[in-house]
Amino acid sequence: MRVSSRDESDKDAAGSPKGEKLGSEKHHHDGLANEGLSPDILGKRLDAIGVNSVYERKVYILNRVMDEHIGMGKFQWQLFLLSGFGWFVDNMWLQGVAIILPRVRAEFGSSTPVSWMTFGLYVGLIIGAAGWGVLADIIGRRPAFNATLFLAGVFGIAAGAAPSYVGLGGLLAALGVGLGGNLPVDGMLFLEFIPGNKQYLLTLLSVFWSLGQLFASLIAWAFIANYSCEGDNSNIAEFGPCVGNNAGWRYTFYTLGAVTFAMFFARFAIFQLPESPKFLLSEGRDAEAVAVVKEIAARNGRPLDDDILSVAILRSAAGEDESMDANNEVVAHEKRGLAGIVDMPKQLFNAMRRIRPSTFKPDLRLVRPLFSSPKVAYNTSIIFILWAFIGLAYPLYNAFLPLFLERRGTTTGASDVNTVYSQYAYISICGVPGSIIAAFMVDIPRSGRRGAMAIGTLLTGVFVFVSTAAPNTGAFLTFLCLEALFQNIMYGVLYAYTPESFPAPVRGTGDGIASSLNRVFGLMAPIINIYGGASNINAPLYTSGALFIVCALLMLTLRIESQGKSAL
Repeated sequence: MRVSSRDESDKDAAGSPKGEKLGSEKHHHDGLANEGLSPDILGKRLDAIGVNSVYERKVYILNRVMDEHIGMGKFQWQLFLLSGFGWFVDNMWLQGVAIILPRVRAEFGSSTPVSWMTFGLYVGLIIGAAGWGVLADIIGRRPAFNATLFLAGVFGIAAGAAPSYVGLGGLLAALGVGLGGNLPVDGMLFLEFIPGNKQYLLTLLSVFWSLGQLFASLIAWAFIANYSCEGDNSNIAEFGPCVGNNAGWRYTFYTLGAVTFAMFFARFAIFQLPESPKFLLSEGRDAEAVAVVKEIAARNGRPLDDDILSVAILRSAAGEDESMDANNEVVAHEKRGLAGIVDMPKQLFNAMRRIRPSTFKPDLRLVRPLFSSPKVAYNTSIIFILWAFIGLAYPLYNAFLPLFLERRGTTTGASDVNTVYSQYAYISICGVPGSIIAAFMVDIPRSGRRGAMAIGTLLTGVFVFVSTAAPNTGAFLTFLCLEALFQNIMYGVLYAYTPESFPAPVRGTGDGIASSLNRVFGLMAPIINIYGGASNINAPLYTSGALFIVCALLMLTLRIESQGKSAL
């Protein structure tokens, strides 16, 4: 294998003199296999504690090839867009559900607290986050990547035709099953295809999260402001039934569902995504992993020869017999594009055949590496706590923001539908720059991921608190806009840091547990809002602000800084 230096330093990543070839294939890879990776190399990437050494050495070769021969090209930028679809759809639906709550209450009546609809959504999100995260480590990243958007599109459109509270709650739960896998699976997949020096783009993906909220708010503003009834069904004598002329929220859901389906089609039929090579390596499918990396290189216009990457090179580096079935492995060629749409049931069936009853039993083999040493165990524990606390703090504020705006407007005379949804759209616009700022903050020396997260989270909590004491509407909207800005900084970095902290063989499990805790604690938000916010509208906001501030302090204690290190 011949890998030249990629910068102007005196040493390359392996400690070889500038410009010097790493020597013959045999000498270089036997050296790695017999002597282990040097401390200099270990300093260039994340801790590999708890990762199989054979896998670790193969991934090191893959990372070198990705960094020095393939780089960031057309394939990765297309994947950046398609991974962004998942982030876009996730927040689009989360905010879409929040947006429709006032209109749903007007149509179905106020005898049942409308916040139970959010409860139904979070039940599905919990199942989806846990299920898709673990399944991605079993059936592969690609099937999970495609299936999540498909399910979200189907049940999102169906929810728009819900006839009652019970029907809507059930369909929102089914919608949540699809949505729950979007962020853990999409971020994980994108991370495994990009060079180490471009991992900051995982933070920039959160700009799609902001755009999803903005899109949902604009669609709702257009439909709900123009197709909403006055009053509600508790006062039919005065206003008439609030049904036929209240279709704005249904039009909103139909539109969001159609957009979700369009994004699924782009992912599955147009882009033709291959499976993650790191997942294939973790499954012992070396020939397929090599074929995928060469496909990526070809798409980027930088074809790879066998003297740069081959099955023999990988196995030599791992200390395995180079001839061990290397010539007998069959590389599966799945149908993609439009033919793949027709073949999709067969592809999903083949993927699901790998699932056994034991799959759904607790398997500590996928969890132990997350707690393999005191340092790793502490870091993993803090990550899980952060996801749990933020999972409660975020929906306590955001999931009911249209309701808060409506209630506050009632006391100020600005509670009409158009005003409420225009204010929501302005707040959504303010959040978009936060994701872009976060992408720059993560590479600030000394601060890194941990510092950027802590700053964004602390200021989010501060402005949630301050908004409760705003003296007028102008100040109230200003504080909410600032909260949206810093909130997106916080989430952008957190979503990048989490998968970077876990190695690929258990990355889906780690992400799945974190996302599940996020959703489980989010399930408490509707209950707190129903029973805690009934007497004091600001009680949920006080709880939210306090949790954000506690999380900011915990972020400063994280033991692993992933800045400048390649993910395993």
